[in-house]
Amino acid sequence: MDIYLIRHTQTATDPGLCYGQSDIALADSFADEMAILHDKLPEFSDDCKVYSSPLTRCLQLAKTFSDTVTTDTRLQELDFGDWEGQRFDDIDAAVLQQWTNNFVTAAPPNGENFEDLYQRTGSFWQDLLAAEASAPAHAPRLPPVGEAQQVVVVTHAGVIRALLARALNLPLANSFQLRIDSGSAHKLRQVDGYLYVEYINL
Repeated sequence: MDIYLIRHTQTATDPGLCYGQSDIALADSFADEMAILHDKLPEFSDDCKVYSSPLTRCLQLAKTFSDTVTTDTRLQELDFGDWEGQRFDDIDAAVLQQWTNNFVTAAPPNGENFEDLYQRTGSFWQDLLAAEASAPAHAPRLPPVGEAQQVVVVTHAGVIRALLARALNLPLANSFQLRIDSGSAHKLRQVDGYLYVEYINL
């Protein structure tokens, strides 16, 4: 099974805005960026399964791959809590630095830390790969992948970093050394129960 992790294209926001789980629109350049992305990818088969974060910036892109998209809240970006919608420059510098230095275990006020993100995306990943370990009872369950040989997951930079860290067994603090551009694709392949990373940030 080939799995394509795809980050949404550029958003219609000014640089420096904190918008993890805020529903932000895509930039006016979406059509051009979407065409460039599609040109980098193969033609997907009719049985390709497409999953997406429910946020507009992902779902709009996901619908260009399939008329049937399964949304999953576990694919949402990090919840920045009280910082959502604020400019990073307007957040107390000392508090922001403390979070930056400890983002794996420290969370913004009323938000979540990267470990939280890692755990909820891991629940999705276990479902996707049909792992023996089941997701928590309260978590949404995916429809069966069945015989699909291709899967597309349209999501956010933080989610892709968490999933790649899981695939590569990276320390979570090192995951931000992975470059995840807007409109980028990252391919993994599962063969006989073994997961390969074929490319990153195409």
